[in-house]
Amino acid sequence: MDAQGRGRADDVDPADQWVLNPRTGEYELRLPPSAPQSPVPGPRRPAPRDSGTPSPDDGGTTGTASRTAAPGREVPPQRRRRSAPEEPAPGRRGRRPAKKKSKGRKALLWGGGGTAFVVLAAGVGGYLYLKHLEGNVTTTDVGSAGSSSFKKDEAFNILIIGTDKRTGAGNEGYGDAGSVGHADTTILLHVAEDRSNATALSIPRDLIVDIPDCETTQEDGSTEIVPGQQNVRFNRSLGEGGRDAGCTMRTVKEATGIKPDHFMMADFNAVKTLTTAVDGVEVCVEHAVDDPKSHLQLPAGESKVEGEDALAFVRTRHAFGNEGDLDRIKVQQQFLGSLMRKMSSSDTLTSPTKLVKLAEAATKALTVDKPIGNVGTLKDIALELKKVPTKNITFMTVPVIDNPDEPKPVTVVLKPGTAEQVFNTIRNDISFTEVEKKEKAEKKKEAAAVAARLEGAKSDPSEIRVRILNGGAPSGSASQELRYLQNEAGVTKSENAGNADAEIAKTTLEYAPDQADQARALAEILGLSGAAMKPGESVTNAQGLPTMTLTLGKDFKGAGVKLDATSVETPDVDKTTADQKLCAS
Repeated sequence: MDAQGRGRADDVDPADQWVLNPRTGEYELRLPPSAPQSPVPGPRRPAPRDSGTPSPDDGGTTGTASRTAAPGREVPPQRRRRSAPEEPAPGRRGRRPAKKKSKGRKALLWGGGGTAFVVLAAGVGGYLYLKHLEGNVTTTDVGSAGSSSFKKDEAFNILIIGTDKRTGAGNEGYGDAGSVGHADTTILLHVAEDRSNATALSIPRDLIVDIPDCETTQEDGSTEIVPGQQNVRFNRSLGEGGRDAGCTMRTVKEATGIKPDHFMMADFNAVKTLTTAVDGVEVCVEHAVDDPKSHLQLPAGESKVEGEDALAFVRTRHAFGNEGDLDRIKVQQQFLGSLMRKMSSSDTLTSPTKLVKLAEAATKALTVDKPIGNVGTLKDIALELKKVPTKNITFMTVPVIDNPDEPKPVTVVLKPGTAEQVFNTIRNDISFTEVEKKEKAEKKKEAAAVAARLEGAKSDPSEIRVRILNGGAPSGSASQELRYLQNEAGVTKSENAGNADAEIAKTTLEYAPDQADQARALAEILGLSGAAMKPGESVTNAQGLPTMTLTLGKDFKGAGVKLDATSVETPDVDKTTADQKLCAS
């Protein structure tokens, strides 16, 4: 609480509003009547008739009326809102029980580039506060550039944009004075369908790209087409000519073949407010830094930065490496990893004060697309992101080379071959780290039985008899897989049976019990899991011989590419993970 507000009865530190609800035995967040809030749908719960006290939903303070407890049950006294600092009553400390767990889960939604975080306290008592936070978030209608909704059971891509637009005091030394906000730092965050891993792919602002025509929505609801441009810097995909975040999303799709589903955007000021909210972030530098341009001064080794120093750390280009944008990107990735570790630490997640400060700072800094601009969806995204282990969050940069068309290169272009490998890995939802497949405890026994289908003798490839159906893979996939099996894998007794009757999500192999040896051999060649193997019946081919059926689903990744993501060799590129503590050089 600020010193100026200590004497006001209605200016209360939000952290002090976590009060005990005697009916549930849980701590809940209660806002004072003056706080911005939306009404809660549904009927209000009246106070118990025999208690003589206001309901926890009333927002009123506890009066002097007595409280009645059921026989043998003690009803804890309700905590009063404080109008001024006061000493705890004898025998009572102002501290909440250390191991008390709320029914609501505290979830963390993180982002990079301009570094945007949303921390949401989800639960019965936190509903009003979540609605208040929703009012802080700014939204943009990007139309068909993104997805119309967020789906919890699918992989998703969020484009995180840090702009060079100046807001807040003290930012005069950064960015262009007249900038409307270009895409200064951009990260494409891909979260795997099974939430076992995620990839944060940084896109250099000086990457040469083609910006497509894009439709923007004006304040009056009308639309306007902003003409595209060829062979220009990526950062011009935002701000210039009225381009909004939807134009940046379309540019990413054009350059990588990966469609962002949603976006989150913040400016310089967000770095300052968010790091201050968590009491600073630990960083490390190999050599002492004294940069007169960014005013960053740090000793060699570990330091804690927040506010102005944190912004200088992620903005400086002259203190590290060859003083270029690519080295700055590496430093930003290290900073983001450190911030993520700070956010997931017990020091932060068990502190209502830090959570409230962070939630306020983050939501005020964020601009997002309309489909995710409501409290329920933000909470859903936060909970999905929370499932990903930090050790399996990979930070990397789009593989690039100096622009060969420039005598003295100042821009970069995609590195032939390697860049497309990276994009293809992400498009196919393949992890850049070794991951363990998630299995619920109640399904372990079933999973073991399924895995056992892969154990046992295997036929020689020349003895495998299989027909191939296309059940949702790209057109021509069955023919391509047939050529691979016959010419490279030695499965000569294979045939193309055309299209399946219906599309399926996952590739399957159906076989009769006496074909198990063949099925295991083919599963090894294709990288099929035990779950993809379907014991059943064989079919008779044109020669009257029993034949297995391989149906290529929507998960088919290409001829010769194994379907088991953990077995695929990923591109050899520089990368780090969010659990690593590194020193900037």
